[in-house]
Order: sequence, then structure tokens, then C-alpha cells
Amino acid sequence: MTVASGRLRAGAFGVVAASWFAMMAASNVATPLYAIYEREFGFSKAVLTLVFATYALVLAPSLLVFGQLSDRLGRRRVMATGFATATVGLVLFAGASSLVWLFAARAVQGLAIGMISGAAAAALFELDPAPQEDRAALFSALAQAGGSASGPLIAGMLAEWAPARLVLPFVVFIGLGVAATVAALAIPEPGRVRGGRLTIVRPSVPAEIRVLFARVSLTGALVWAVAAFFLSVVPSYAAELLDTSNLALLGAISAVMLAASCVAQIAARGGSSYARMQAGGLVLLALGLLALALAFPTRSLLVLLFAGLLCGAGHGLGFLGGQAQLSLAAPPDERGAVNAAFYTLIYLGVATAVVSTGLLTLHFALSTAVTAFTIVVGTFATVTAVWHMRSTAR
Repeated sequence: MTVASGRLRAGAFGVVAASWFAMMAASNVATPLYAIYEREFGFSKAVLTLVFATYALVLAPSLLVFGQLSDRLGRRRVMATGFATATVGLVLFAGASSLVWLFAARAVQGLAIGMISGAAAAALFELDPAPQEDRAALFSALAQAGGSASGPLIAGMLAEWAPARLVLPFVVFIGLGVAATVAALAIPEPGRVRGGRLTIVRPSVPAEIRVLFARVSLTGALVWAVAAFFLSVVPSYAAELLDTSNLALLGAISAVMLAASCVAQIAARGGSSYARMQAGGLVLLALGLLALALAFPTRSLLVLLFAGLLCGAGHGLGFLGGQAQLSLAAPPDERGAVNAAFYTLIYLGVATAVVSTGLLTLHFALSTAVTAFTIVVGTFATVTAVWHMRSTAR
């Protein structure tokens, strides 16, 4: 069934956007709690980064499969299945009694977000009540970055000031997951269900855009590696440099970074030069990483928050500009394969950066590992920014 009335279309649009936002928040609820798991289950920071990276390693292939599946079976059923799967991941976290549970929970969450993302993005595009205003793209960005910011903030406050700190945050989002599943089944099908045989989109890039693709993909991998770093390693880093165990504060630091990304994306809408937008974002990212490294010797919360603001703004500009430029450059009939390659490289970059930092902590102090991350990623960001600017001069 297709949506006929504008009011029904707008209501369904709101349901999809809110549900996607809630499940992105749910996928990051554990961020301020990892330090507690680390102490209670007795594992190293290197293992912690492996737990976090499991999400990205499962999510990448999940995107390739379920983006196609929603074309064949319909957005509504795939979204509902994704919301239900995300709820299962939250149940695993709430009942976690060992490290194995954490790996399982993160894998299930990666699978769920892979189901949700492609279907929800397509559903928003199909349900957009004012397509000329490009609301679908904006709400997609806000659901991902805003939801990811809200999860650590809400979980940190609940864990700090409410009972059952390793259970209650997940129970709250379990309720939202159930509600999202029911809501997804209640809305009309956003678009036409094509049916037919499922074929997996192979990541591929046309020869004529490979140089641009390499530049944009490197930008995407860098900005998302930093976002993942703030969601995995930075809470432990902040706990050490501030000598605090306040979970609300640790969750807020991660939230500040992603909230700044949301603001930057909203402010930058309508920008014409996507290459310059990415270059500016990468420069802000490099400056933010410098501030992150300086936060430890200064032991300053203000410097740490400033680092989050700069990195967040850089993330927003870099990712928004990259997505827009790639969408314009990719041939329409190959856009699915190009996007598949783009997101696959992003999540592989995220996993590599986070795990590499974790392995460094086996031999060096956490502050040293963080400094190494900031130097390597900051250097790549600066070089890539120059690459973008040279591309505009041609």
C-alpha cells in the first residue's frame, strides 16, 4: 500500500525519523559504561576496542545485504525487523555477565543498524512531505549523528544518578525498541515493493570517478574514525585525565562531539563547494585532535570539550560534503554500488583506527596511544584537506 494523503505521509515520515533516531541512540548506550565493564569483567582497553569494532565489522556487510532486501520485501518489514533485532542487542547488554555477552550484543547491534539504515533512509526519501526542501537528507543526518549523541548522554545520566546502572539504561531503550517495532508495522508501506530475486550489490566504482571517490572515501573514513574514537576510547581517556568516574560527564563529552556535528550539518546546508566544505571540515578535525592531545597534559575539561566541538564540527562538514559530492558524481544506475563501496571503506577505516589504538595500549599508556592516534589521523586529515583544495584549483 502506498501513502495517499499528505497528513498520513508526514506522520509516517515522523515515525521513521524518530524510530531511527531512537535506535541510533540505543546503539551507543554502552559508551559511558565500557569503563565499568572493563573493571568488572577484567579485560584490557585493547579488548574494549575489539568489542567496539565488532559493531563496524558486522554493520558493513549487513548494509550490503539489507539495503537490497528492503527493495524486494518493502521498507516497513525490514525496518521492523531491524528495530526488533536492535532490541535483542539491548537485552543482551542488560543481561551481560561476561565479555562474550558484550561481543554478542555489539554484533547484533551492528546487524540491526545495517538492517535499519538503508531501509530508513529510503523510506524517508519516499515519504518526504516536501521533497524540494530536501528534508529526508537532513533528517537522515540528524537521526544518525543526533541519535548517536543522545545515547551516551542519556545512559550516562541514568547510570550516574539512577539504580541498576548496567541494566536500567538498556531497559529504557528496550521499551523504545518495542515501540519502534510496533510503529513501523503500523505505518503504510512508504513506496512500491518491487519483489524479485535478491542480488547483493558488489562495491564498485566507475573508472571516471575513482580519484574523487578515493578522496571522498578517505574523508569519510577519517571523520567517522574520530567519531568512533570519541564513542569508544575518549570516555576512558577523559576519566584518567579528569580523575573522575562521573558517568554523566563522560557520556556528555561524547555527546558534545556528535551534537556539534549535527549543528554543523544544519548550518552548512545549501553550501555550493563540497570540496571546500570537506577541506574545512578536515582542518577543524585536525585542530580538534591537537586539542584532544593537549587536554591530557593540561588536565583541562574545557580543552577536552573544545576538542569535542572542533572534531564534531569537522565531522559534520566533512561527512555532509563528502556524501553530497559523491551523490552528484556517481552515475545514477551505479549509485548503489558506489555507496556500498563508500560505506564499506568507512566502516573498515573505523574498525582499523579504533583497534590499532587499542593494541597500542598493550604496550603504552592510554594517553600515549591517544596522542599517536591524533598525530596519525591529524596528519592524514591535513594532507587530505590540501588534496581537496588542489582539486578545486583545476
